[in-house]
Order: sequence, then C-alpha cells, then structure tokens
Amino acid sequence: MISPFRPSFMHTFSFRTSCLFSALLAMNSIGASYGETPPLRSSDKPQKSTAEVKVPAGFTATVVAEDLGPARHMAVSKNGDLYVKLAKLKDGKGIYRLRDTDKDGIFDERVGFGDYPGTGIYIRNGYLYTSSNSSVFRYKLDDKGEVTNPDQPELLVSGLRVKTRDQSKSIAIDNQNNIYVNIASDNDACREAGTGKGLMPCPLLDSAAGIWQFKANVPDQKFADGVRFATGLKNVVGLDWNPRSNTLFVMQHGRGQFHDFYPQYYTPKQSAELPAETMYELHKGDDAGWPYVYYDHIQKKKIIAPEYGGDGKKTGGAKTINPAAAFPAHLGPNGLLFYTGTAFPEKYRNGAFIAFHGQSAELKKGYMVAFVPFKNGKPAGNWEIFADNFAGTDLEKPTGPVQHRPCGLAQGTDGALYVSDDLNGTIFKISYKPQGRSGKATAAANK
Repeated sequence: MISPFRPSFMHTFSFRTSCLFSALLAMNSIGASYGETPPLRSSDKPQKSTAEVKVPAGFTATVVAEDLGPARHMAVSKNGDLYVKLAKLKDGKGIYRLRDTDKDGIFDERVGFGDYPGTGIYIRNGYLYTSSNSSVFRYKLDDKGEVTNPDQPELLVSGLRVKTRDQSKSIAIDNQNNIYVNIASDNDACREAGTGKGLMPCPLLDSAAGIWQFKANVPDQKFADGVRFATGLKNVVGLDWNPRSNTLFVMQHGRGQFHDFYPQYYTPKQSAELPAETMYELHKGDDAGWPYVYYDHIQKKKIIAPEYGGDGKKTGGAKTINPAAAFPAHLGPNGLLFYTGTAFPEKYRNGAFIAFHGQSAELKKGYMVAFVPFKNGKPAGNWEIFADNFAGTDLEKPTGPVQHRPCGLAQGTDGALYVSDDLNGTIFKISYKPQGRSGKATAAANK
C-alpha cells in the first residue's frame, strides 16, 4: 500500500494566466467551426493575475492555450495536435483541436467540432474516441493523426445512465478493441432519501457505480450490450490503461457526509478527512466495495459504511479488492495518465500522474498534479505532489478565488505533460530540462 503524502522538492516558475473572474467571459469567447481559425477578440481576453505553479527542479511550466471553457480530458495525436473535450459547448462545439502552426510552443490554431459536451477522449488504433454524458463516439484519424470525418462521428454506444450529478462518462481502450466506460452513482452512499439508512441490496449497482465494457469497433451498441466489468465504484473520472501490466487502473471519488447522518460515530473533522480517494487496478468481475465498505487511509483498513451497520471502526469487505494506492479525502481525482515517455527523469517513467480537482482538509492542499512511482506495472513507492498551486491562492487563508482546477492529463509527442483546467480552459505544458537551465515560463497564448 502506498504510504501517505510525501512532497517532492519543488521549484517555482511564474506565468500569467486566467483567473476566476474571467471564467464566464471566457465561456463566451469566439470559437471555431471545423476548418476555421479565428483570432481572439481583445474583449475576450481574460483579466490577468500572476500565479506560481510549483514543479520539481529541472521542470518548467508554460501556458500553451487559454479561454477554452471547461476543458476536461485530452488526447495527443501522432502529429502533436492536442484534442480537448469540453464539459460545456463553446460556440456550439464540444471538442477542440489545438495546433502549434509556427512551432513556437504555443497552440495558435484551434478548431472546433462535435456538438455534444462531455469528458472522455482517447486515441487508440487510428481512431479518436470521445464521449458525451450518455454516449460514446469515434472519429477516424488519417496518417498524420487528424480527424477525417469531424461532422459524421460513428456512434458506438448510446443509452448510458444520466442523472443530475456525476454525469461524466470517462473512457479508456485496451489492446483488444474493448472500451471501458465509467457510469457513476448519483447517490452518495445509496441511502434512502432523507434518511441515514442504506438500501440493501443497493439497486444502483445494476446500472451505475461501476465500469462497463463495450466493443470499441462495433457501432450502435446499447447499454444492454455492455458487460459490467467491475462494480462497487462510486465515481471514476480518471482512468487509464496501463501498458506495463496490461490492466485498467482507475481513480475513485470517495463518498462523504459521515457527520451529517452519523454524528455519534464521526466528528466533523473525521467527516472532512474520510474516506480515502482510492486507486484500483481492475480485472473483470472485481468489486471495490461501494456502498457497503470504504477505505480509511488513516487506519489503513476497509471499514463497514455506517449505512450498513458500521461505526467507523468495524472492518469488512473481505471479498472486495484492496486499493493499489490511497490518498486523502475530497481531493477529487479527475485525471490519470501512465507516463510512457523518456523525456522525464527515470523515476517518472512508467509511473502514474494524477490530476486532483479538489482540496483536502487534512493536507490543506489541493488543485494539484500528483505522481505515483510504478515498477513492473505496480505502485512502488510513496506518492508525491508533482505540480502544485494551480489554485493561485493560499488554501488555508485564501487571498482570492481559485484560479485553476486540474482535470485532464495527456502526454505530448515530445514527452511533455499537458494539464487541462476546467475552470476557465487553460492548458499547461510541463517540460523537463536539466537543472540549471530552467527558468520562468510566461503565458503567451494571447500574444
């Protein structure tokens, strides 16, 4: 089991970037239909603030795109284009292709297509796979890695469950033409409405709170055509296929509201610090335990949920899988990426980067990218903060609004790491240079 947070040595780089006050303005900025590349209007440019992102010594952080709106997951094609999925439409488009035409390190061309919002996007076997909140599509890529049919995606899956919360359908694809889709629970702990009593058995498990497997090359599949690959997962937004272990890894958002319903068992502090956010390695038929048990990273045990007879101490879940790694509560893991490049130092190769979208009361930290070292396809060391302070404000004593919320991760053709921000649509690029050669990186997306 991975031990609790251990920070890495951090080095600070400055950049100019968008702040919360510009979020609504950025949502209305000019976009593009496929094939067009309009300039940014001066009225669309966001108000600026100076933030400092902390990255390890030898790394630099650069803003390479701004004003995209709620940018969720990303994928990089073989020619270096960055495809970004949006949670809300921007100028009628839910996907943007970003390209650096003059090779100055900044994406100066943006092209929009797809008339549906969503989170999932993944490239595999010559196709760009994307998701709405109820369906999965794919687009054929040409030899250069560019979409050939932007206005006519192939519908792969439809009829996925959509309720009022946790709607995103994150996706990953294996090497056998299987696509894995998260379907989240819309009930925090499968409780009866207005009570602290858990439903037994939990009826949501038949159509939600798990990962479903479909065929990545078969059109017009319905929900009933899929296979429930793994269950007992409240909500998975970050997931990725690990090429070393040839298995699916996922990041689960933990439940909450312990003190609200069970003050006799949990203090407000415990409620703020429990349960763990958990990483799982999944195999077909696995059960991660939700809603019946949760993982307590402080006690390092699986604990019976209070809705099902637990008191914060009783252990259970003997037939459920153990997490591969555990993290403090409420960090909101929204992105997972296995690093397969060679541009970063040896310690990062084949390890996992995680984009955290929220903040931890235990750590007094959040809005960051973490790293878990792996060896032979398994976690092999303490997790650490890799890139910090996307918030741009002190989370203990805030001096202003949160500026950026990391959401998606992608690996560039040059081995750099892209990080998306779904608050106002900033894309960051984190690159490595030997120590002594790094310096300040300034945003130039609006040059």
